[in-house]
Amino acid sequence: MKAIAVYCGSGDGASPIYREGAVRLGRELAKRNITLVYGGARVGLMGAVADAVLEGGGRAIGVLPRFLRDREIAHGGLTELILVETMHERKAKMMELADGFIALPGGPGTLEEFFEVFTWGRLELHRKPVGLLNIGRYYDPLLAMFDTMEREGFMKRYRHAGGHTEVIAEDTPDGLLDRFAAFFAGKRDA
Repeated sequence: MKAIAVYCGSGDGASPIYREGAVRLGRELAKRNITLVYGGARVGLMGAVADAVLEGGGRAIGVLPRFLRDREIAHGGLTELILVETMHERKAKMMELADGFIALPGGPGTLEEFFEVFTWGRLELHRKPVGLLNIGRYYDPLLAMFDTMEREGFMKRYRHAGGHTEVIAEDTPDGLLDRFAAFFAGKRDA
């Protein structure tokens, strides 16, 4: 596992636990020598995870559409900042660069990016792990919705947390990255 794409908010959220979780993830990525691939901003959870990676001596690659350079405030200290023209190019480039995907708490954009890689994995367009860092139980309602989708016959073979690795949900960065490492070691149900 060389690089992980992280999707998260350009804001900090209502509780300090979200920023603290982003920082913990960034430190853990740097500690494990895993390159961060993310949206390229210096604000919100995006900036927090990137700063923590860089402070830990790690690599951080940002992918930012030109039209968001000022709105999301491009991070000036990254290992590399890749400017693209569209949101579609951003997502495609992040998918190309990453060996797996993690969503931290965020808004509609975070969910849209997460759902694209989740859906593409279910369609076998990639075979990379997809995870939710469930800080403060933020994603519990989404995990419950997945259970409803399965129960009502709209999604097959979904299990979270201790189950099948279609979505790996953990509440700590080290737990989530350990599960990703097990995925790469061939233990798909780790």
